[in-house]
Amino acid sequence: MPKSLKDNKPIEAEAESVPSSLRIVCDDAATIQLAAADEPIEGEDKPALRKFSMTAYTGGAMRLGGWPYPVVVDLAGMRVTRKSRPILKDHDRGSIVGHTDDITINDKSLVVAGVISGVGTTAQEVIATSENGFPWQASLGASADKVVFIPEGKIAQANGREQKGPVYIARKSTLGEVSFVALGADDNTEARVAAGNYADVEDPGNEPEETDTDPTDDLEPVNASLNMSTKPKTETKPAEKSPVDEMRAEAAAESRRISGIRKLCTEKHPDIEADAIEQGWSITKTELAVLRSERPKAPEQTQNSPRHDRVVLEAAACLSVGIEEKVLLASYGEKTLNAADPFRHIGLRELVAECARSEGIDVPRVFGDGTATIRAGFSSMSLPSIMENVMNKTLLAAYQNTPIAAFDLCSVGTVTDFKEVARYRLLGTGGFEQVAPDGELKHGKLSEQKYSNKADTYGQILTLTRHDIINDDLSAFMDIPRQMGRSGAESIDDLFFTLLLKNAGFFSSANANLLQGADTKFGPDALTVAKTTFRKQKAGPGGKPKDQKPINIRPEYLVVPVELETEAELLMGSSQLMIDAQGSPTKIPVDNPHRNKYRIISTPHLSDSYYPGASAAAWYLFANPNVLPAFEIVFLNGRRTPIIERVEMPPNTLGMGFRSYIDFGVNSQDHRAAVKVAGE
Repeated sequence: MPKSLKDNKPIEAEAESVPSSLRIVCDDAATIQLAAADEPIEGEDKPALRKFSMTAYTGGAMRLGGWPYPVVVDLAGMRVTRKSRPILKDHDRGSIVGHTDDITINDKSLVVAGVISGVGTTAQEVIATSENGFPWQASLGASADKVVFIPEGKIAQANGREQKGPVYIARKSTLGEVSFVALGADDNTEARVAAGNYADVEDPGNEPEETDTDPTDDLEPVNASLNMSTKPKTETKPAEKSPVDEMRAEAAAESRRISGIRKLCTEKHPDIEADAIEQGWSITKTELAVLRSERPKAPEQTQNSPRHDRVVLEAAACLSVGIEEKVLLASYGEKTLNAADPFRHIGLRELVAECARSEGIDVPRVFGDGTATIRAGFSSMSLPSIMENVMNKTLLAAYQNTPIAAFDLCSVGTVTDFKEVARYRLLGTGGFEQVAPDGELKHGKLSEQKYSNKADTYGQILTLTRHDIINDDLSAFMDIPRQMGRSGAESIDDLFFTLLLKNAGFFSSANANLLQGADTKFGPDALTVAKTTFRKQKAGPGGKPKDQKPINIRPEYLVVPVELETEAELLMGSSQLMIDAQGSPTKIPVDNPHRNKYRIISTPHLSDSYYPGASAAAWYLFANPNVLPAFEIVFLNGRRTPIIERVEMPPNTLGMGFRSYIDFGVNSQDHRAAVKVAGE
């Protein structure tokens, strides 16, 4: 055996933990041909038989199921019994098609020839379908008796050529049965069914007895393409029989078939008995059906390795982190939630293990240090998907439950990219005028007032680590996407109130929307002055008389800091005010003209020192943004909620990464839609 020049160790080593059977797949060089039809023997009443031959293997490396590297079958070590091998259909020993009459192996190829000698419906099906052009293919079974492994960088000889590692070489193997199958692996081969003769088949009785166990007992099917092409059927005249003899023979055969079927089925398999009699099954096929039905069936679930649907696990995780059932009902349905209810307190450890088991990956019964279980769970497709969906629902619930004042005070628009966009408001500089007697309408003039806005991206990333899983607190981990959801909502208000409080040019005397002085302290009188100022906003801009017409927009929102929230609620809720003519408290009631006039929006941002320009005394009146917007929020492609996605982590990070982000922008629009009252 050749030696390595580097370490003087054998190139070939006995391969361990590899399958004991081979699926020999025809390579592109394999060919299949069928022999020409032979003439029937004179004086014989038997019809001619169909023959075929094929080059099933040409000695190259093959990719086989269950083998981690390519496999080469060393033809010099392949054992072929002298006994004629059966030709079956779909490897079913009860579906006999015929037998082999010649198997030839040289140092470069494997050639198999045979005849269709079966007399049952299976053989007739193969012949009839091939005559109709059905592309039958073949499948060979072989056992791997001795397999060696050639490592990478090494070369070994097999089948008259050099085989480069890494590769397995089956130095010893045993050829088994051949089957007709509907689908093989090599579509480049071709076969034709031809007429044949019993005289061409060697008498198997002249062959020496085989003492070994039948090598096809435990063989797996190996795909080798065998495509049948259409060939006109050769008509042969069977021996003439009287109609009475034929009827008797058919009746006797049918009686024996039904009797055999009933004997096999007894009273235990009435359904199989009925199908077999009705559909014309053979006794052999019926026996196989009975055997299959009597095999013990493995339970769908076992105590040690339960299987749960991915959607059920996802719903259980959502229940575990506290997402409301009415929200989950719309996503999963009542049936799934009922199945998930027993696992509503599932932890991270259980979730990781169940995700692995649901995909057939074995995990230890005892969690231990979690290495094997975590590795198995991270390698599954379901765990990342479940975590992403659960975090998305958790984030969305937190986002929607966080009040966003900006949505009440700003109009909402859509942008398709991150470039700055322009907004135009068409201003009427004329208005309707009386139509002249001649019916002529005067042209109105439109001027444009331009505003701008743009979207940016705001977000963060989180990681599900090995520590999180070992700590087994799913709810604690889901606090992160909850916080991300709240952060997404808060980022919108943060950007809006930062712009509102520092925008000195927006609220100004020049824009007639800023009130200052001692008499602006929040109260009934100051609110009256602010309302009057708001209502007197002009159409403008421009110096023409018609530009100074009022726009007649009413304020709808009273925006106050939390320090003025109670006072504002009392003012909006009271039906009467207790004041005298000088504004001092008195017991004389006066009707409250501001009762229920405005919707109160109270927010801590207005007085928090974190924001430049914050004040605990200043307050605002806003118009309905759908009528006239003072500020605008834009979202990329109209998506108003944060996105959460799974990301690949670097090799030095033991965990699973997720990122969340939202694309939006805020900018001022029309100053006439808001009035600021200093309150000092």
